[in-house]
Amino acid sequence: MTKVVVCGAGGYVGRKLIERLVTEGESEVHAVSRRPANIPGAQCYSFDLKQWDEGYFRVFSDADFVYNLAASVGGIGFVKASNADCMANAAINLNLLRACAATGVRRYFFASSSCVYPPSEHPLRESDALPASPTGGYGWEKIFSEQACVAFAREKQLPVTIARYHGIYGPGDLRPAGREHVVEALARKFARAQLCGHDSIEIWGDGSQTRSLLYIDDCVEGTLRLMRAGVEGPVNLAHPEPVSVNQLADQFEDITRIKPIRNYQLSAPVGCKHKISDNSLLRALLGWEPNKNLRDGLDWTYNSVWIDECKRR
Repeated sequence: MTKVVVCGAGGYVGRKLIERLVTEGESEVHAVSRRPANIPGAQCYSFDLKQWDEGYFRVFSDADFVYNLAASVGGIGFVKASNADCMANAAINLNLLRACAATGVRRYFFASSSCVYPPSEHPLRESDALPASPTGGYGWEKIFSEQACVAFAREKQLPVTIARYHGIYGPGDLRPAGREHVVEALARKFARAQLCGHDSIEIWGDGSQTRSLLYIDDCVEGTLRLMRAGVEGPVNLAHPEPVSVNQLADQFEDITRIKPIRNYQLSAPVGCKHKISDNSLLRALLGWEPNKNLRDGLDWTYNSVWIDECKRR
């Protein structure tokens, strides 16, 4: 059996990746999170990964694959207001790179983001991230951490895979208020309107901003495919069909069968107007790309949010 260490095991992607690995039954799974956790099928450790700890050598010793999914993260509202916290994520990556290089890990995975890209009207290729001009501290941290990965791969002979995630969503991504991503934020607004009988919802921006999205199961599948194929990256990981915020609201109207008035908040943070993935490299490398049907993904996400909102009441 291969030894796999998942860092950021308490986060959304970390939890789902561990579930998949445990279900496959082909790996000895070790889970690292900031808070103590009891994750079925995994041996759990608690570390603040922003701080160096000699215990890392014990965790990573004899590891085949290490996944770095650990970060302070949230939607555009959180990212805009938390540049310092976001940039401090670089300490996590540097600590893990040092430990993995020293213990001879077979391959290291770094979860990067579409936030590395500058504003663009066109689909974004991996080469568009340099020269760097991202928006905000979160993007700058990802650019720096990618470059740290490249340096360790070249100078410390640590094989590294880098994926740039775009707009992850799915059931169970229930973040604290103010830290939601766009899909969950809209789903929650529709759920509250439905539960409370509100006749309007707020939409940040004018609703025309477009994004590439990534359903959680596709995220896990793509991550494993890239690692197991030994792809270096960075590589975009996103659904090939972009969607606007207004189109997402249209879908939630169909799902909920309500049609609230849309109050557009033009002064609210929206990030880049357009952020669309070009998946050419992903298709060339894997012969595969994310394919989860958007409507199904939104249905399952809404049901999860609806249940959570009912529990809160």
